Amino acid sequence: MTEKILILDFGSQYTQLIARAVREANVYCEIIPYHKSIEFDPSLKGIILSGSPFSVNDANAPVVDIATLHGRLPVLGVCYGAQLTAKQFGGRVANSSKREYGRALLHKQKDSVLLKDVTELSQVWMSHADTILDLPAGFEVLANTENIPYAAFKKGAATGNGTAGAEGEQPLYCLQFHPEVYHSIEGKKIIRNFLVNVCGCKQDWTPAHFVSDTVAALQKQIGQRKVIMALSGGVDSTVAATLIHKAIGDRLMGIFVDNGVLRKDEFEQVLSTYRQIGLNVKGVDAKNLFYSQLAGKSDPEAKRKTIGRLFIEVFQDEAKKVEGVELLGQGTIYPDVIESVSVHGPSVTIKSHHNVGGLPEKMHLELVEPLRFLFKDEVRRVGAELGIPDDLLQRHPFPGPGLAIRILGEVTEEKVRLLQEADHIYIKGLKDHHLYSTVWQAGAILLPVKSVGVMGDERTYEFTVALRAVTSVDGMTADWAHLPYTFLADISNDIINSVKGINRVVYDISSKPPATIEWE
Repeated sequence: MTEKILILDFGSQYTQLIARAVREANVYCEIIPYHKSIEFDPSLKGIILSGSPFSVNDANAPVVDIATLHGRLPVLGVCYGAQLTAKQFGGRVANSSKREYGRALLHKQKDSVLLKDVTELSQVWMSHADTILDLPAGFEVLANTENIPYAAFKKGAATGNGTAGAEGEQPLYCLQFHPEVYHSIEGKKIIRNFLVNVCGCKQDWTPAHFVSDTVAALQKQIGQRKVIMALSGGVDSTVAATLIHKAIGDRLMGIFVDNGVLRKDEFEQVLSTYRQIGLNVKGVDAKNLFYSQLAGKSDPEAKRKTIGRLFIEVFQDEAKKVEGVELLGQGTIYPDVIESVSVHGPSVTIKSHHNVGGLPEKMHLELVEPLRFLFKDEVRRVGAELGIPDDLLQRHPFPGPGLAIRILGEVTEEKVRLLQEADHIYIKGLKDHHLYSTVWQAGAILLPVKSVGVMGDERTYEFTVALRAVTSVDGMTADWAHLPYTFLADISNDIINSVKGINRVVYDISSKPPATIEWE
């Protein structure tokens, strides 16, 4: 049975970072909204209470009964979780006279298993408007900072080794800072101390462990039935398909559609890789259908919806040719799941997402989602465990509508050809100069702008291409990549000299926010 930590989400922007820190310690965890009921099964080893944008004194502040949780399992309260603990146990929490935000130095007042091996005056990150003025009776201070007298504390009944106290209650620890963020230098060590020294986790949740558990679970779910799956050549769908194939073999049928807006030679290269892995995949050339339906459309949403609709139609037509299919495989990953059940509900839609979102409703198939509890970096580690080639695993994210949203304005076959050539030169250059792995995502954008140029003695009037490269962890925020000027100069020359129809190259230095990674 896989050991598990539950993270109760009170709406903090950092909650996913707590989960990442727990997973990096090879301990499985799940995030659930604070108001969801908890199943106290034997695999559950502890609970972490997240931060929150709320004040504990707000009328609509999110609350859970911490005493009840504390009676069953070890608990760690982080920021809002710590303040809520202090308030519920009889302490005093009020709005601080000054907002406590930014770096601080942690002074340890006594030894504790939670702060074991944390250096004196270790840097931590504060981000809260409330502060704890008085600790509840029965709690003791573990550490303070210059401005925060109760930066770390615990309920005193718990013994020094982190085990249950004399009254049988479980350990209860609290931090008024955020150990999960990058700026808390030894924060992950503190979280690991909670997992290992307090909760007694064995740290045995590894990619190999995940593969064996998941294959067994898939065999149990699928039985002797058939699964159909839309593949994109991306990391998530490829790893998901490989896991399903490992469980049921050729009873998985993959369909890879060429929508006409893939990268240069991508259709053939991806099909070749799938054959190399041993997947049962059919390639469908639907370029002309997509080009005909995209004709005359320049609005980004109209292009996205056209591609999404056509993809579903093509996929359905192919699926009908496979007899007896009852299940649909999907490469859903954990951030998608978290977003759909978040404290505040799904966030505002910035743009329509094109994956295979409409398929389950239209086809009435049971879903098979082997990656639904993994983050992107974990998907890659599982893929490596499965022996998937590194060049596929390390591919940059590529949007479902492909080059259609990197061609501003109407999409035509000729514009696709121009962009494919320019993009190919750019991506190959990044790889040749060992820069590809230093950026999170890169691509070229064809602008609906023509400008005058001079080539030899001739005047040209041709398109402009913008190059985009960003650094990021998960795509939620991103900064423009500071690529060497000499590299950009070489790529610009190569594109202009090699691609007839493009005579100007620019580099996008916008960060997200306020810009998005893609231009449409």
